[in-house]
Amino acid sequence: MGSTVDWSQRPTYSPEQLDKYFDRIKLPAKYRQSPVVQTGAISDNETALTFLKVLERYQVAAVPFENLDLHYSVQRHISIDTQKVFEKIVGDKSERGGYCMENSTLFGTVLRSLGYQVTSVGGRVNEAAQPMSASKNWKGPKYDGWNHMVNLVTIGEQKYLIDVGFGSNGPHQPVPLTRDFEFHNVGDQSGCLRYGPITQHTNKTQALWQYEFRNGGGDWIPAYCFTETEFIPDDFTMVNYYMSTSRDSWFTYHVVCVRMLLDEAGDNFVGDLTLFNNSLKKRMGATSEVIQIFSSDEERVSALGKMFNIHIGPADRDSIRRTFSEIL
Repeated sequence: MGSTVDWSQRPTYSPEQLDKYFDRIKLPAKYRQSPVVQTGAISDNETALTFLKVLERYQVAAVPFENLDLHYSVQRHISIDTQKVFEKIVGDKSERGGYCMENSTLFGTVLRSLGYQVTSVGGRVNEAAQPMSASKNWKGPKYDGWNHMVNLVTIGEQKYLIDVGFGSNGPHQPVPLTRDFEFHNVGDQSGCLRYGPITQHTNKTQALWQYEFRNGGGDWIPAYCFTETEFIPDDFTMVNYYMSTSRDSWFTYHVVCVRMLLDEAGDNFVGDLTLFNNSLKKRMGATSEVIQIFSSDEERVSALGKMFNIHIGPADRDSIRRTFSEIL
């Protein structure tokens, strides 16, 4: 009688891999003594939530949101296999990151390996939150198709949204799935969760969670919606293929690299460093300044090395030549 495969099982990382991950995100030694690390997230709910907040904070500060493999790469291929994502982000000597499905795959697998109850779900990004929304006067509320990945973590009876792959405007902390829950994000930016139908629904009895953000006292901007229905790995394989290959995906013709900035104590976010196409900006609190405008690809590659510790090899560097995203 042949063995049966439990298709509901998801991969996990070994204790040795978790140690390397903690090194990669520069997790202070005091946090590595958490009962969650020692015995798993079966500890009391408050301890599990506290450690989850710490881990997400250090992940977002250390692992950038970036799509460089679609531009500075001979292969131009993005894998969301758990081991390959680990090798790229943790095993590489440079401080690489990835886009939503890479970063969320890594973090979700880390959490699962620590004993957290994790469900990976799909999201739809709103046109108003796209990086080219201002230039195209996109104000929403139109959502795209399934093109985003987030994790839901259940602690006790409460579910939390965990998103480590949405760049500077994402929620950088566990957000309880509570209607109209508002929270401080970074600087003068706030976030909120709504619940209800989206504009494209013909059946208004359907409902999705919707993450919104606003800067200062401005209008709320719809960022993305997401479901509580679990996506299986094959679902994300299809989403990843489209987002990394279609010319309708902005990832294929815009270069982005974003890293959040923590204060010296590592307790709070104070801003972000954002490279987008030919510019490098730094936001501290509510103030944003342009640090550099690149006039050549050599300058952009140099900035990636200097500001993000991401080093592009000669072959990958040359692969961007004669492409749409090259700086001429």
